[in-house]
Amino acid sequence: MSVATDTGVTARVHPSPNHGERAPGSQIDMLILHYTGMQDGDSALRRLCDPRSEVSAHYFVYEDGSILQCVPESRRAWHAGKSSWQGQADINSRSIGVEIVNPGHEWGYRDFPDVQIEAVADLCADICRRHDIQPRMVLAHSDVAPGRKEDPGEKFPWAALALRQVGHYVEPAPITSGLFMQLGENGQPVEAVQSMLALYGYEVGISGSFDQATQAAVTAFQRHFRPAKVDGVVDQSTVETLHKLLSALPAL
Repeated sequence: MSVATDTGVTARVHPSPNHGERAPGSQIDMLILHYTGMQDGDSALRRLCDPRSEVSAHYFVYEDGSILQCVPESRRAWHAGKSSWQGQADINSRSIGVEIVNPGHEWGYRDFPDVQIEAVADLCADICRRHDIQPRMVLAHSDVAPGRKEDPGEKFPWAALALRQVGHYVEPAPITSGLFMQLGENGQPVEAVQSMLALYGYEVGISGSFDQATQAAVTAFQRHFRPAKVDGVVDQSTVETLHKLLSALPAL
């Protein structure tokens, strides 16, 4: 690996052996954000560089804002695992993965420091500019793997990245009282929400049955776009926020 990084922001190379060829004909059009989900950053970095772990990411951002590049952008890092977006399954071949140090839900999930988010925003803005990644294609790991992953979680400040034109963001609709739809319900309203989620990109069947896959997609959506209440229940706020996002897209 060259000692030079791919990014224009301040970073240094810390190579991981865990990468491979991108699928033939694939084009980088996605940016996937993760949290490390381990007790400390150094332990997470060791795992991402351990060939036995079979996981890696292109970039790694410490809580103090320092950035490492572990895998060249030209290579396929192993960060997304079993995942899907807009009907496409090989997310690793079309994405850049960024690991952000945070212990996550298992080890004492906490707010991301401002200096760390500033570094993440700078890095993501640079990646999106160089690869022409559209805002709607800057996603959470939980978006592309709902039900399996929670990162970077409801504490991640997507609004701060949106100020740098990174990611698709609308102000979440206010939460009001009343139950709308939840696991086990059936009918046309469920089908309508499933259609909206699928149109945005989530992997969810359009069956009219509020099954576990639908609940997982709703939960992932809330975690990213309506983080004040993450419960997998489709309330009016969830529907309105989803509609605002779809309406704000430049083209469908």
